[in-house]
Amino acid sequence: MVLLFVFLTSCGIQQEAESTDQNPTGPKTKDAVDINILTDEEKAEGWILLFDGKSFDGWRGLGREGIPERHWIIEDGSIKKVPSKDVPLQEDGQPLAGGDLITIQTFENFELCFEWRISPAGNSGAKYNVSEEMSTAHPPKFAGLGFEYQILDDDRHLDALVSDTHTAAALYDLIAPKSKSLHPVGEFNTARIVLLGNHGEHWLNGVKVLEFDLDTSEMDALMASSKYKDIEDFAKKRKGHIVLQDHTDAVWFRNIKIRIIEP
Repeated sequence: MVLLFVFLTSCGIQQEAESTDQNPTGPKTKDAVDINILTDEEKAEGWILLFDGKSFDGWRGLGREGIPERHWIIEDGSIKKVPSKDVPLQEDGQPLAGGDLITIQTFENFELCFEWRISPAGNSGAKYNVSEEMSTAHPPKFAGLGFEYQILDDDRHLDALVSDTHTAAALYDLIAPKSKSLHPVGEFNTARIVLLGNHGEHWLNGVKVLEFDLDTSEMDALMASSKYKDIEDFAKKRKGHIVLQDHTDAVWFRNIKIRIIEP
């Protein structure tokens, strides 16, 4: 319990700064808050920035050496997935191939925090415990296979009608979130993922919305009824990549930070 309390206070540093009036002439607005930086306290706690707000250093396309051209850009301090319909065609008239973004570094036991903003009727996700070898061995070639923190416009995207396990903050196609509070589409939400040993958690805007344990009968049953049931070792714990999903729709990510946890 002490460990989880430390996680919560650490992940909430940026969020707390945004809601505190530190400006003598009026409330501090979201636009005025520094993003993609670590506080001295976070540095002391071992946090690592995965995105500096200016470059794709530390990232590449899954199954690629570079970033999928024109599909991913940096806009106003955020990593943005450009809507696939707006990506320019090649000179021969063929579309430029997109694909997921992947961290070059891999992580096994960690706490991951980030902010995300989805477009109206948009769909995306952040994946973890991802094996690039497994991903490229299954179609589509440039899409990550791993646990997914679902990102969705719950009110407008039809996937929300398929199952509660397809809604925002879900462990996609496996576990539905509970007691969640989403910000309006167009505003940033704060996500937190914990993976420690066989235990995992999803948090949304400061509230834990689900948890799970690998190598249990409960998880085995969920896997058996999911879209991943025929993918060998999908739910095997590994030192894996963090992935930002290309699901064709516009989505923004910022304040992406991680710290390694020793079991």
